[in-house]
Amino acid sequence: MAESIVRAHVAEAGWDGLVELDSAGTGPWHEGDGADRRAITVLTGHGYEQNHIARQFQPAWFDHLDLVIALDSGHLRDLRALAPTSGDAAKVRLLRHYDPDADRDAPGGLDVPDPYFGGTDDFEEVLEMVEAASGGLLDAIAEALGADDRTGASAGSPASDASDEERV
Repeated sequence: MAESIVRAHVAEAGWDGLVELDSAGTGPWHEGDGADRRAITVLTGHGYEQNHIARQFQPAWFDHLDLVIALDSGHLRDLRALAPTSGDAAKVRLLRHYDPDADRDAPGGLDVPDPYFGGTDDFEEVLEMVEAASGGLLDAIAEALGADDRTGASAGSPASDASDEERV
């Protein structure tokens, strides 16, 4: 769901050729499967497209990624443990870190809960959380791209750790 939502916001910003998005799980569960039907229903109901096929995150991918987004603290821990270097581990951030209204002090306050064992309402809640964090994530991407705003207009030189293409 997060990939579909952020991808739509990236497209709205005009960054289709500048930002590469992909998603993968931390384990082999559902590898090769499409998205959950409830996720598809919620995404399409809100106007988002999706064509997800599940696969497992590979440590070798860190070499070409600028940012790795985890949805909960367990995934954050798992992804950082897979990182070959401390620099790679630093690329991993929680999505809700970018949500200004997330309760950083509450246990799990930055986690997006896994809706898999819930109902459609749980998927709706996840969609809302991802949308709430998307603005801050897009602002961070704009800064890394050296864009004035989300239109992709250049502000001069990009941030020192950004490449010509931001890979999330």
